[in-house]
Amino acid sequence: MYAIVENGGKQYKVEVGHLLHTEKLNGVAQGDKVVLDKVVLVKTDDGKVLVGKPYLTNVTITGTVVEHARARKVLVGQFIPRKGHKTIKGHRQWYTTIKIENIEIK
Repeated sequence: MYAIVENGGKQYKVEVGHLLHTEKLNGVAQGDKVVLDKVVLVKTDDGKVLVGKPYLTNVTITGTVVEHARARKVLVGQFIPRKGHKTIKGHRQWYTTIKIENIEIK
């Protein structure tokens, strides 16, 4: 069984037991329970596919916050030829890791 969930403007495929790396969830501490309720699609073990318009209201996905961390550095540069100008800046994006525990269809 798997589901497609929307979080932070992006869609993720989740399964029970997998780790999900999403945009940072503010106000949630490590070890807290999280409910993901914007479920777009669910495929059950017996082959049934449930599609929401736009979301499924009878499906909830629960998980536990494992950690808040920062991703690898992404370098952004600018180069202007014949002017002697070159700048390089780095950026590290915050993310939250969630362990998916349950996909419940009511």
